[in-house]
Amino acid sequence: MHRPGADGPVTRPAGASARTGAAPRASKGAGTARGGEASDAPRITHPERVVYASGVTKGDVAAYYAAVATRMLPELANRPLSLIRCPDGTEGTCFFQKHWTPMLGKGVGTIALRQKDGVEDYLYVRDLRGLLALVQMNSIEFHPWGSRIDKPELPDRLVFDLDPDAGMDFPRIVAAARQVRSRLRALGLESFVRSTGGKGLHVVAPIDRGPSWDAVKAFSESFADAMERDAPDTYVATMSKAKRVGRIFVDWLRNARGATAVTSWSLRARPGAPVAMPLRWEELGKLAGGNAFDITTAVARAKRLRADPWPGFATLRQKLPRQAR
Repeated sequence: MHRPGADGPVTRPAGASARTGAAPRASKGAGTARGGEASDAPRITHPERVVYASGVTKGDVAAYYAAVATRMLPELANRPLSLIRCPDGTEGTCFFQKHWTPMLGKGVGTIALRQKDGVEDYLYVRDLRGLLALVQMNSIEFHPWGSRIDKPELPDRLVFDLDPDAGMDFPRIVAAARQVRSRLRALGLESFVRSTGGKGLHVVAPIDRGPSWDAVKAFSESFADAMERDAPDTYVATMSKAKRVGRIFVDWLRNARGATAVTSWSLRARPGAPVAMPLRWEELGKLAGGNAFDITTAVARAKRLRADPWPGFATLRQKLPRQAR
């Protein structure tokens, strides 16, 4: 079997197994996600199983992802992907998964990527079928790489995760996101914002593919360092909890090879079934918090939206600046 090297990674079509080619069969009593499903979408077993303490079931989770898939997949599809899976619900034990296995089912593709310890099979999806196959396996959260499977060594976006100290007022986080936007714009980069479903916000800037992961990581680190240097009482560029007291961690580490960030429209495995939501910059001032949207209000927003809150994100052409300041 060809393995990645000078010729790049091996990708196998979603649904094609590297080992068995087998797909799991639907069990008796299985349900089907409603709303926008593909004709060959997997059946959802035990849809009545409670996933969130608030009463949200596995069937509700599947129906949610079917309802928002057309908005979610452009940012998610064809990227190496990490998951948070919760087989016993979000109140039980959840775990992080980034490697492909045959049990994930038909529609979930695999890409072989070279890591420090050798070649590993990562997973990805192309469409709703793959997305729902992962939901069938109790996946709640979806965290893609900042690169695509055709050229995984060439990132195409920057993500700055604004992670505040506990108890910080949300308007301070909003001001920080606007400051990141302003500083990126001064460097020639337009950016977009989303709530994370947690405490903070993400500022995301698409870039032309070409720079290496090392170059993107170095730029991101210097950008965060500059923010800390210019406003040390407001920002910190290191992960240290002790140094974060009263400040906002400008998390640039999302821009390293293998690192991920939660995708727009993803549920979070947290109380209340919150959702990471793409926003227009103009909406920030009205937002109550980073977890302002939940599974119900997110569906309502998806139906209500007449325009993409990130207009031009997929087609914007902009080069990574040589250095941050």
